Amino acid sequence: MAASWYSTSQYTADEFVESSGAVLFDLSSEEKRVCLIHYAEKDEWLLAKGRRNCGESRKDAALREVEEETGYKCHIHPVTLLTRAPEATESDDIPDQARSYPNISDHFMLTIRELDDNSGVKLIWWYIAVFDKRPGDKTPSAVGEFTAECFAYDEALQKLTFQDDRNVLSRAIALVEGS
Repeated sequence: MAASWYSTSQYTADEFVESSGAVLFDLSSEEKRVCLIHYAEKDEWLLAKGRRNCGESRKDAALREVEEETGYKCHIHPVTLLTRAPEATESDDIPDQARSYPNISDHFMLTIRELDDNSGVKLIWWYIAVFDKRPGDKTPSAVGEFTAECFAYDEALQKLTFQDDRNVLSRAIALVEGS
């Protein structure tokens, strides 16, 4: 039996956790803003994300986690996305290469993180979302362990505790701004 030509890692279901998150934008005014969560116990500024439930789609998990952690209802925001996934209407035999598609509501980034105890990996699928209502319409109090707050892009990038979150936010901003 031949080995794969490709570098491969495989994990059983007990060796990975699948999470989804979304970068939550307020695009309702001239000064566009992004919503971060503050985890007071560790004094960390983060993007909203969390584990996907059994049977739940990644997209639904992202929307649920954002609402649970920020207190805001939101929806996925379509962007022009460079992706290797073909459109549903394309034939199966198109080349496996990145192409740009307008109005895509799929995940735009995947983070793969080693678990703390080296027992596997955490997969985090990232989406872009916008508020269903303007943030000024409702000011949620702390939601569980988190407090949500909106910031201008530059301030949000500086506030985030972890570089990985800054990388996700930078890419999301570029997609929302069409660059």
